Amino acid sequence: MISIVDYGAGNLRSVTNAVGKLGYQPKLVTTAEDVLAAEALILPGVGAAAHTVGSLKELGLDGAIAEYIAGGRPFLGICIGLQVLLGSTEEGGGHACLGIVPGQVKKLPAGLKTPHMGWNQVRQKVQHPVLEGVPDGANFYFVHSYYVVPNDESLVAGETEYGVNFCSLLIRDNLVATQFHPEKSGELGLKIYDNFIKMAQRCRP
Repeated sequence: MISIVDYGAGNLRSVTNAVGKLGYQPKLVTTAEDVLAAEALILPGVGAAAHTVGSLKELGLDGAIAEYIAGGRPFLGICIGLQVLLGSTEEGGGHACLGIVPGQVKKLPAGLKTPHMGWNQVRQKVQHPVLEGVPDGANFYFVHSYYVVPNDESLVAGETEYGVNFCSLLIRDNLVATQFHPEKSGELGLKIYDNFIKMAQRCRP
């Protein structure tokens, strides 16, 4: 079961449509029980990290997502769905996030046009099933003003330059999270989703 967390994210429909284009029928989930029953879990997101964390906590999903990931199960976070995994964010004067990946979310350097919006290259730093068939340096679509800095630099699986070299792809075993939006990134974006789902299928007991 491919499950997409429904907490009111603005890009929920586009993520659902992207997965549907690949021939899969994702399920929208709103309860902790459904999160823990997922075989592949996608956390989409646009907007503010603090609002996302607040919505997840209000629905009682924060602990379930943490438990799901701690079990080593396939997880894909998109944009804010990446940022909320970290320990804290500078956004809005500073807020706690989910603390699943130790590290901080920082604002892009002053003097840059923000949000960073449009196509930009992702330089791959690791080999991983989710990147199969995706060329190194391929362009993906970004919309963000903050970026993640994990404490463990080995989790940085892809980097992008926009005033600073930032982590645009984070991977820890079966946890995959992108700062870019695969659902807005054409065929290669769909390839990311397809690779993730196939990876999840191989993880079935």
